[in-house]
Amino acid sequence: MKVESKLASKLTNGDFIVTAEILPGVSGDGEVIEAALEMLGKGITAVNVADNCYGIGMSSIAASAAVLKAGFEPICQMVTRDRNRIALQSDLLGAACLGIKNIMCLSGYHQVLTGCPESANVYDIDSIQFIEIASNMTEKKTLANGTKIERQFAMLVGAVANPFLKPIELNMLRLAKKVEAGAKFIQTGAIYDVDEFEKWFDAAKAEGITSKAAILAGIEPLNSVAEAQKLRDTYTDYHIPDSIIDRLKKSGDEASQKKEGVTICVEKIKKLKQIKGLRGIHILCGSRGKVSSEVITAALS
Repeated sequence: MKVESKLASKLTNGDFIVTAEILPGVSGDGEVIEAALEMLGKGITAVNVADNCYGIGMSSIAASAAVLKAGFEPICQMVTRDRNRIALQSDLLGAACLGIKNIMCLSGYHQVLTGCPESANVYDIDSIQFIEIASNMTEKKTLANGTKIERQFAMLVGAVANPFLKPIELNMLRLAKKVEAGAKFIQTGAIYDVDEFEKWFDAAKAEGITSKAAILAGIEPLNSVAEAQKLRDTYTDYHIPDSIIDRLKKSGDEASQKKEGVTICVEKIKKLKQIKGLRGIHILCGSRGKVSSEVITAALS
């Protein structure tokens, strides 16, 4: 079934796409969401709404509804870490009722990385199984147990990828499974090594993956040497070369490091946009919750 969303339309038309991300804060006030959106401007195609990525925050579904209310199109993230298949399908139906058209299916960081190490994880299904369930709800109008969905339901299903996961053969196998399960677009983690990313992208192209799903390259400005080192040491999907950290160090004090982080980010965007077949840029904000206007301008130009 055709999904009536701005993102789905751009995918169909072959347009270059720019998406961004917001992290719902520890608040029950929609004004927090509006403040996070102010920096983005209307040129962004859609806005990812993170699902308790780095810690507890407003529900991604409720925050996505607030994004809609503010005049932006949300991509609602849902992680299998916190929900079993019953809750996931129920939340998808609820999201559709609220007018949400785009869903991002993830496993989610382990709870020890969210500031809640004592909480139990669920992982009833993995992200690939979740993608398949969400896709079947749209294409076949059935739940995982075969129950028919009443009336209309349509979601554009997306997934994430880590271009630096080795060996590349297993990386391609996992990526292909996500696309075969029904992912229509892929957003990658932050890219600081464009040459290595291009090797991964060429492998995906050779496997025919890029002709089946749109790949959007993730980009994220670094604020400081300390932040770069923490991200690299804590999260396996952050591949930050020593050359980037050395460049931040040589730039000077913390204010200079932040400025240099933006400069590096803009340079990477310009290089990424030269890659033939790449369908877009995904601007990550990380734990800071905001990005600079220079980064947004570079992605949209």
